[in-house]
Amino acid sequence: MRQTLLFSSLILMLLAWSSADSFSQTSRTREELEKQKAEVQAKLREFDVILKQTTATKKTTIGELNAITRQFQTQNRLVSTLDREVRLIDQEISETEREITKMEQELIDLKAEYSRMIYNASKLNRSLSIVAFVFSSSTFNQLYMRLKYLKQYTDSRKQQAAQIEEVTLKLAERRVELDSRKDEKIKVLAEAQVERAKLEQLRKEQQGMVNTLTRKETDIKKQITATKKQQAQLESMIRQVIEEEIRLAEAAAKKENSTATKSAGSSMPMTPEVAALSSSFAGNRGKLPWPVETGFVTEVFGDNPHPTLRGISVPNDGINIRTQPNASVRSVFDGTVTKVATMPGYGETVIIKHGEYYTLYSKLKTITVKTGQTVKAKDVIGQVAVDVNGESEVHFQTWKGLQKMNPSTWIAPK
Repeated sequence: MRQTLLFSSLILMLLAWSSADSFSQTSRTREELEKQKAEVQAKLREFDVILKQTTATKKTTIGELNAITRQFQTQNRLVSTLDREVRLIDQEISETEREITKMEQELIDLKAEYSRMIYNASKLNRSLSIVAFVFSSSTFNQLYMRLKYLKQYTDSRKQQAAQIEEVTLKLAERRVELDSRKDEKIKVLAEAQVERAKLEQLRKEQQGMVNTLTRKETDIKKQITATKKQQAQLESMIRQVIEEEIRLAEAAAKKENSTATKSAGSSMPMTPEVAALSSSFAGNRGKLPWPVETGFVTEVFGDNPHPTLRGISVPNDGINIRTQPNASVRSVFDGTVTKVATMPGYGETVIIKHGEYYTLYSKLKTITVKTGQTVKAKDVIGQVAVDVNGESEVHFQTWKGLQKMNPSTWIAPK
């Protein structure tokens, strides 16, 4: 009898442990999924706010196609996240059903054992009363052992009854939990269906824009040629600015009493103050604020395959960030304004020096800083322009000396 009780207790403990462990794992997974879903939904809301502001002047352009493509990709991520959530709920339902099955069997076993105990007790009562059973002992030791046995027997019955009650309560909780999971699955499936419909609408819109732009191949090729020429002019300008800064730093380092030195891997000699600023900028890689408060990347650093012309790619020395019309453009770090210029195809442009690092901000319509001015991180340096299509994009670059760097690895993930 004691072995049976021990076995029953062990089963209950194992059920509790496995349930707790399973809950812990699925809870972590659920938290991760909820976090991902919230992030994606926040991005989609940002897309909606920005893209709706160009609805009145919306045209079929490469910029608009790039924006719709990014929105489609983000929407697809949301649908995938919801699909994963459904699979997780299915897993939780299966695990809960297995637990319920185990508990139901355990309850059957406990009740059967309890019935046997009651039956054995009734047989004892019929054959001999409890008092007679105890006091019919032939020795004191036998009397003691019978009293001890009766106490254990009584305790066992109480423990068995308590276990039946405990399993019954847990079983009821699991059944409520199962119903809750099934209701949740229905809600997530409905949500996924709505988001899939949005995804399909975006796919159709994207394909329609591709078809329209494909028919304008000649005009698009001319635009690409013009863009590459404008990029070359912009690159030439920033290289000249940086080369001049390096020349001035080297000249200053040669002067008597100069504290400037050039360490390994540096692009130019630096004073301790400049070196500290440069080191601080480098130390914030991946954590710099965005040059605009809201927005999303429409063109990445490096070669961007053209969305409508096969085999053709358009290089980018930085990234293009679509944002709200007239949005404020901000410095991403402390530094000094090194150049303010107007560039063909890029409008008003600002270059800021951060030690041996440089950041460039283009496609502005107004500039609120001047050459030589010191700025802090998030200081407003100008306002983004709105082009003839009603689109607002900031072109942003990062350099270390004369080396181009991928800005996406410097700004904080979003």
